[in-house]
Amino acid sequence: MQLNNLISIHCMKNILVLINLNGKEKLLLEKAIEFAGCFKSKVWIVHITAPDPDFVGYQAGPQSERDFRATELKKEHELIQEYSDKLKATGIDVEGLLIQGPTMDLIIEESKKLNADLIIAGYQEHSFIYKAIIGGHSKNILKKSNIPVLLIPLD
Repeated sequence: MQLNNLISIHCMKNILVLINLNGKEKLLLEKAIEFAGCFKSKVWIVHITAPDPDFVGYQAGPQSERDFRATELKKEHELIQEYSDKLKATGIDVEGLLIQGPTMDLIIEESKKLNADLIIAGYQEHSFIYKAIIGGHSKNILKKSNIPVLLIPLD
């Protein structure tokens, strides 16, 4: 291990944990608690949600669509707050963020903005069709990030 890597490991002050709210967050949060406890780090729980239709150039749509989206965002925000509260109860300095927009751009942007020293993300195998349409966020994070990334298998 190079000296630069050793130095950066000891200076791990901000850990960004990417969660999908798919029911498999527990593994990621446990790993964040482990690292934060060892390094006295602040943990940022980040969920990036789909942008509002207006953001991507569509009309706002019928009221029922807007109401559904508002309810969905409220539930996501409440879950992130619940996870933050659980980590705070263990003595971890934590903040939860719900961000709307294009996933990859926001992950890189937020990690820089928050001065992240480590990104923790989940990894799952997906079908060829899923990869072709949606892509692999974990793989893209590895390609685009200058910040160390810890991938946790979720399968």
